[in-house]
Amino acid sequence: MKRIYFRVEYCDGCRACETVCRERHSGSRVLFMDREEEPVSSARITVERQGGTYWAVVCQHCAEAPCVGACMTGAMQYGDEGEVIHRVDRCVGCWMCVMVCPFGAVLPQPEERKAAKCDCCAGERRPACVAACSRQALWYGSPEEFEEKTAGDGHALSHYR
Repeated sequence: MKRIYFRVEYCDGCRACETVCRERHSGSRVLFMDREEEPVSSARITVERQGGTYWAVVCQHCAEAPCVGACMTGAMQYGDEGEVIHRVDRCVGCWMCVMVCPFGAVLPQPEERKAAKCDCCAGERRPACVAACSRQALWYGSPEEFEEKTAGDGHALSHYR
């Protein structure tokens, strides 16, 4: 299964990933117009900072996902390839998934009374956040491809698992 990997050494905190994610999940899919929509769209990836270090908070598609176990309606479930998917139509906004996610990657959407999480831009060749990352701090692929890409580059794997 492909997933988003993050390399902390390359991130400069520009937050381009957040911006394009917000745009991708807006109704208009037009940057700057999404702030005029009701409800206002939000990113499914966030960039956090501590000191001079930035890191991306994004769904890790856990093999034994706490959010799936805590979801009383089946809105959080496993997809065909083992990825964690969120069926918004089943979500009742209890936010149990938000409370149990160890990575803080499931986000409450108060205006919609639903939860939201990364969907890896389902149906796209690669997620918008990865395409927007000019420093290549975000990378999309399988674990094997990631290991091959980063072998010998001297940078540690920054994928939470």
